[in-house]
Amino acid sequence: MLAGEMGAVRRWAISHQIAVGEFFDAADFVPVSQAHIMADTESLGEAGVCFLEGLAAAPEALRRVRVPTITNPRGIDFAVYRRLGQSEWMAALERRALEALRALGVLMTDTCINYQTIMAPLRGDHLAYGDTGVVIYANSVLGGRSNFEGGPSALAAALTGRTPRYAYHLEEFRCATRRFRLTETPRDLAEWGAAGGLVGEACGSYWQVPVIEGVDRVPNSDALKHFGASAASFGSVALFHMPGITAEETVFAGAPPQAVTITRAEIDGFLARYAAPGDKLDVVVFGAPQLSLFEIERVAETLDGRHIHPDITLLVTTSPEVKHAADRMGLTQRIETAGAVVAAGICFYQSYAREMAEAMGWIRLMTNSAKLVNIIAGYGYKPTLASLERCIDSAVTGRVL
Repeated sequence: MLAGEMGAVRRWAISHQIAVGEFFDAADFVPVSQAHIMADTESLGEAGVCFLEGLAAAPEALRRVRVPTITNPRGIDFAVYRRLGQSEWMAALERRALEALRALGVLMTDTCINYQTIMAPLRGDHLAYGDTGVVIYANSVLGGRSNFEGGPSALAAALTGRTPRYAYHLEEFRCATRRFRLTETPRDLAEWGAAGGLVGEACGSYWQVPVIEGVDRVPNSDALKHFGASAASFGSVALFHMPGITAEETVFAGAPPQAVTITRAEIDGFLARYAAPGDKLDVVVFGAPQLSLFEIERVAETLDGRHIHPDITLLVTTSPEVKHAADRMGLTQRIETAGAVVAAGICFYQSYAREMAEAMGWIRLMTNSAKLVNIIAGYGYKPTLASLERCIDSAVTGRVL
């Protein structure tokens, strides 16, 4: 590949991977079974889309990916983008990116919950995953092995079928380095996100692997999804262990350290950082990570017989697969009857969030996603973190409850 015998596209890919591997002192490469690409057009921009189009212009046999390759959420749902204040130039750029990625053989799954909707990796499976929430879930809950792959790195892995063998592909880096003990198991997804945020802040490093003790009942997939996505967002954590729950046995790198206690008061204090009782509300977002079918059902049940305040936008984001199932089961109709918007294949903060705020006049945002509140202030929003029920109650009244 490096000699160009397999074409210019794969020569670029392996050259990029060699540079990454040398930076991280990787001894060699490891074959991967899947790749997951961050390919939203807000991040790509005109230059990134032109780069993809250049790769896609190569002869078909020399440009196709070599392992199953899927995409993270994109920036536009063509069915609803005008309702969200997104423009035609955004949609045009999106169409160009889609065409280029398809020409490379990428499956346009457009999801950050591929582990809940497509083909979850198995324990020991080496992967080249992009989204941090996808990586931490695959590493921790499922026992897969992936680093945080940048967009070009994940694409390179798709084209070569391998990735540099460093960090979480190696056994020694998967050993626990920190201990935390919950004195009370979180009660809802916002609280699971708050707990993940507290762990992430305390770790503050990609190279720390926390153990979380004291969980007195097995969390469901959505709870672990929100915990992991928040820990990755607040602390760059890529792997955690919950003894008896997650995939791997807990092995410490040296003597087990003293446990840091996370109490009910600390979880409440995390939520209180974002409290704004009585403030005028502009938009409620359920997403980041996208919603599972069970979460979609919960939104529908909580909205039944109610209607969103006319000044509020309530946006539900999910994967195309879950959206199709929700349509078939009547859940989408129940949600939209209440005045909400259900969007497929997008993530709010990767969908030109600042431009949407300017177009729609949004400032105060409410969500049950700790990951989203950590990110969205950077786009000019004032975020509030609360349970799904409180978010919907607030959307109905028009003010933060």
